[in-house]
Amino acid sequence: MRLLLIHSDFIEYEAQKKTVMAEEEITKKDSLDEAIAAFCAVESVDEEDIMDVVGQAAAEILSTAEKVGSARVMIYPYAHLSNDLASPKQAVMALRALEERLSGSIEVKRAPFGWYKSFKLSCKGHPLSELSRTLVPGGAEDAPAKKEISHEWFVLTPDGEKKDVADYIDGSNFSRLIEKETGSAVPTGGDPIHVELMRAKELVDYEAKSDVGNLRWMPRGKLIRDLLADYCLRTVLEYGGSPVETPVMYDLGDPAIYEHAAKFGERQYRFKSNNRNMMLRFAACFGMFSIMHDMHISPNNLPMKMYELSTYSFRHEQKGEVIGLKRLRTFTMPDMHTLTKDMANALSCFEEQLLMGWKSGEDLGTPLEAAFRCTRDFYNEHADWVKKVAKISGRPILVEILSDRVHYWVAKIDLAAIDSQDRPIENPTVQIDVESADRFDISYIDRDGNVVHPPILHCSPTGSIERVICAMLEGTAKMKVPSFPVWLAPTQVRVLPVSSRNNDFAAKVASALNRADIRTDLDDREESVGKKIRKAGMDWVPFVAVVGDQEEESGVLTVTIRSKSDPKKPYKEQLTVDDLITTVRSETTGMPFRPLYTQRLLSMKPRYI
Repeated sequence: MRLLLIHSDFIEYEAQKKTVMAEEEITKKDSLDEAIAAFCAVESVDEEDIMDVVGQAAAEILSTAEKVGSARVMIYPYAHLSNDLASPKQAVMALRALEERLSGSIEVKRAPFGWYKSFKLSCKGHPLSELSRTLVPGGAEDAPAKKEISHEWFVLTPDGEKKDVADYIDGSNFSRLIEKETGSAVPTGGDPIHVELMRAKELVDYEAKSDVGNLRWMPRGKLIRDLLADYCLRTVLEYGGSPVETPVMYDLGDPAIYEHAAKFGERQYRFKSNNRNMMLRFAACFGMFSIMHDMHISPNNLPMKMYELSTYSFRHEQKGEVIGLKRLRTFTMPDMHTLTKDMANALSCFEEQLLMGWKSGEDLGTPLEAAFRCTRDFYNEHADWVKKVAKISGRPILVEILSDRVHYWVAKIDLAAIDSQDRPIENPTVQIDVESADRFDISYIDRDGNVVHPPILHCSPTGSIERVICAMLEGTAKMKVPSFPVWLAPTQVRVLPVSSRNNDFAAKVASALNRADIRTDLDDREESVGKKIRKAGMDWVPFVAVVGDQEEESGVLTVTIRSKSDPKKPYKEQLTVDDLITTVRSETTGMPFRPLYTQRLLSMKPRYI
């Protein structure tokens, strides 16, 4: 908040013409003698903690009034003090709160907000008669302390036994999660290995001409990203979710949007559009909640699951925190929201969606560990159900009990992969939201005629697509021969002709495989077979078929199978084209498919990085 404090002989104003944002019930004309004229501009940064800034402003005005011997103050909205204003609704709320805060200590009047006004002012002209102040949230040394939240940590076993976290500090992936969450992890330096791999494998690169944390995707990486999106869509459709698409920006002048954004707790992109304060979404919540608000909801239709691949979501991470695919400012979030009947229904859906998260780790080859969090009140009421969460997970889970609720959720679970530096990568999540239905006025009428604002589940069955790829690349550090799952491999089969005279037959083999929905390219370059094999290895191709005179004559291919190979010891099988098709399909059954995104002939493929 910007303040200009004038110790005046008098100040008088008259409201002349209202703007579209004008207050309605006002005093159109008023004055004060021997008063502090407090010209105020409420800024966008104040929206982070309006009441804190109001408290600072009240203290500053009272201190100045005491110093100059004044017993009156006129609060005067004056937008010209700043070019980064808060939303009109937030500004009015702040000015009214300031008036109320001062009213018990000093005579106070307030000029109306949103009106063109004429005013007259006589400044006294002594050394303290003109003072300016800039106030920001948290800037007061004596600002009231925020509520302290205490944390209790323990481990729940699948059989419901409560264990001390120290019992699990054993170097395992679960141990790494515990150390990070409880603050005992030892920091590690350097970049995680996926940062080098994402570029070396021509998947994705930084975009210098954009904001930090925004990426450009090459064809190979774009294919993997699209297949993962297809996987999420298929998972949600099978679960009964309905896809929607919503805007990426929202008006912070809407109280529900503003309050939910404040509850989220992460840094956000905020900007002005004409005279409106806007924000870029951090997930698909706002759009889906808006749809739910406008719907006619019957309890017979619940639970109702709504899904969006939130391309893109935005979080204004600090520049030094942004790294590779793990911490981004712009990312792709598969986001499902489930409107439930009641808490019992929410708990049941939570169990189903948790199992979706565990399955995604299995399907994507990213082993996961679990951290479950809830409030003390929730745990006291649902302790047996929390034990059930550990039971259906089939492994120990870390539990964090919070003394009070901080965000919109009362319970949530985060499933994390562990990277090559033993640090967690948060991926799937499920949350029980007990605020948003009320805040966004999402309701149904029960059989007794009561209006019900039920719990809403937030779920990402995989976590952000970028972090999934991050986890997969990090996981290759622990593989004897690094690879992607066959269904995600940008090239599933590469055909290598021994010489140019084998090119025609090799092309027929490649065409047959592509017709069978197997992503196949052909290394037709004028290179030795050894170099072609090394190139296929660098590209992590799961199946490499060498075609020479003998293979052309017999119709039986010599195929190197990456998943069965050891370092410097390739595993080879003799397979017909039909056998190869059957073998590849055995690795990809039930998974999404997209055709090759790169050139089929390697001689035509450019280098992207």
